[in-house]
Amino acid sequence: MRVVCAGHVNWDVTMRVDSLPAPDAESVVEDRRASGGGSAANVAVALADLGVGASLLGSVGTGARGERARDELSAAGVDTGPLQVVEGRTAVKYLLVDGAGEVAVVDDGGVNESFRVDAAPRSLFEDAAVCHLTGQRPDTAAALAERASAAGLTVSFDPGRRLDGRDYAATIERCDLLFLNRREAGCVDRVPADCRVVRKRGADGATLEGPDRLLEHPGYGLEGVDTTGAGDAFAAGLLAARLRGADAERALAVANACGALAATTVGPRAELDRERVRELVDG
Repeated sequence: MRVVCAGHVNWDVTMRVDSLPAPDAESVVEDRRASGGGSAANVAVALADLGVGASLLGSVGTGARGERARDELSAAGVDTGPLQVVEGRTAVKYLLVDGAGEVAVVDDGGVNESFRVDAAPRSLFEDAAVCHLTGQRPDTAAALAERASAAGLTVSFDPGRRLDGRDYAATIERCDLLFLNRREAGCVDRVPADCRVVRKRGADGATLEGPDRLLEHPGYGLEGVDTTGAGDAFAAGLLAARLRGADAERALAVANACGALAATTVGPRAELDRERVRELVDG
């Protein structure tokens, strides 16, 4: 039981501020911390926390940040063998988080989109059940979706914030499971008839829409402090639950629990304790 996660591997600098800055305004940094991040990496770590094998496809730069990012992932139980080390610097993202947990992101660039599909091992998808794609270059995502689909894997896709500026039609066409929030849903014109669409609504829960029915979960009402990475934890929870044989209704409840718990933690990654998730779902 293994998931191949593909996309960005970053170094995140999280700054808690008194308010998100408006144009020509000034905010005060109340706390600052740094750690590994990136949507694909966050999902892989969350899956490992939930007891599911996770391999990570992406690219990091040479130098200390790339090494620290790889070390953190390996320590969390993620298979970093497929990661490609590229000459240059590991991508850095600055995450501004206000008191309500809302987030603004500043991207300082780097090599997180330098991953080469043709350099990935042919054996990559052996013994894997799911390929989870995130907001990487559209041509890279489409090529991986094609390879994963041909290998018989479930293709899962969470395009993220940059969906409105990128053409992911070729990837969505091969999707079995598509994750969207409210804003992203408005950017997708067409979804395959047999694709299940998960619509994330933050603290208000989520829906799972398939060819046969619509499921809805209201969420858990936990007070969030940082929504960074909550969507990644949500995706990991749903995938982990389904791989363990949970029905769609329980998988949606588990996904909401993982997202809610992640939102109560500062930073892009929350340690997801399986017992705590189970207590929240069953309680």
